[in-house]
Amino acid sequence: MARSDYGACLPVLRLVRDDSALHLHLMVSGMHLSGEFGLSVKAIEQDGFEIAQRIEMLVPSDSPEGIARSMGQGVIGFARAFAEFKPDLLLVLGDRFEMHAAVAASLPFKIPVAHIHGGESTEGAIDEALRHSITKMSHLHFAATEHYASRIIRMGEEPWRVVVSGAPGLDNLRSMKLLSRSELAREFGIDLTENTLLVTCHPVTLEYEKTESQVRELLSALDDSGMAVVFTCPNADTRSRVISRMIGEFAARHQSSRVVKNLGTRGYFSVMSHAAAMVGNSSSGIIEAPSLKLPVVNVGNRQRGRVRAKNVIDVSCSRAEILEGIREAVSPEFRRGLCDLVNPYGDGHAARRIVEKLKEVSVDEKLLLKRFHEPGAGG
Repeated sequence: MARSDYGACLPVLRLVRDDSALHLHLMVSGMHLSGEFGLSVKAIEQDGFEIAQRIEMLVPSDSPEGIARSMGQGVIGFARAFAEFKPDLLLVLGDRFEMHAAVAASLPFKIPVAHIHGGESTEGAIDEALRHSITKMSHLHFAATEHYASRIIRMGEEPWRVVVSGAPGLDNLRSMKLLSRSELAREFGIDLTENTLLVTCHPVTLEYEKTESQVRELLSALDDSGMAVVFTCPNADTRSRVISRMIGEFAARHQSSRVVKNLGTRGYFSVMSHAAAMVGNSSSGIIEAPSLKLPVVNVGNRQRGRVRAKNVIDVSCSRAEILEGIREAVSPEFRRGLCDLVNPYGDGHAARRIVEKLKEVSVDEKLLLKRFHEPGAGG
């Protein structure tokens, strides 16, 4: 499990852990185990989960070679883990290279894979290829929307394997008690008394050569906006250290800006609930933000291709467009227009649907041996 996937997976993990018919064997890898990215493994333990295995895989480099080496080390690490403990079924979420390493390692062991959030599209990132590759290696699919479920079937997956579950991250917003502004100030030292932008910027991995110039344009727009900013740190992707350095330097020059390495699931959603708007290129702006009626300025191509609600303002990576998007997002008129917003990613009950399917499915030859489904061939 990668750091960015934990919050989305948390409702499912809790239901699996608490169900007497299932046994949770939690494997943790990637950024969770890195002090550079906030050592979020501690938050998992604080949530009451026993970590069965830790898979070290990140090398200290954000170059293309470094990411490729991390992927290779991940396959080796997960192979050793599966040799020690072969699960009946491997449950993974998303499109990260850490997840791809786990699924690739599971193939020779004939471990069926259940995949959450398949069928989606992020055209600016290598995650696009990783996600669809995971889909073709998986045996059960939990899609966030009907549109994504249809795409999975068009990729040749048999319809009986596909469940429209919704996005499990929304379950947190339905059940989790969010922190107040004063509680966030005490716990994280964040002052949200004035209008604040939540900024999460990840590398656009198919455009990594442009990372520095793209971040420079974003920071220039934030400077011109004159608003307070809370930055979260980028994922461990190609050129992520460039972003970390640049936002750190920006925050050092701006008293009203703050960088937080790891807010955790509750802290992150709490800041979202109080922010004037969200700016950047995180999937949380597309998937979770609509449930909070939060305006989002989605910058660049990283999330291009995803289903989005009307809270999202798409802009290019230019300073002028980003600034214009921020001004539109924080306007009272735009916020009022989101009062009746319905989140296309579900109703906050995805985890129950996922766990019910996991409990009823037979782990047998029918599940393991896949047939390519031809369009028009029926279910």
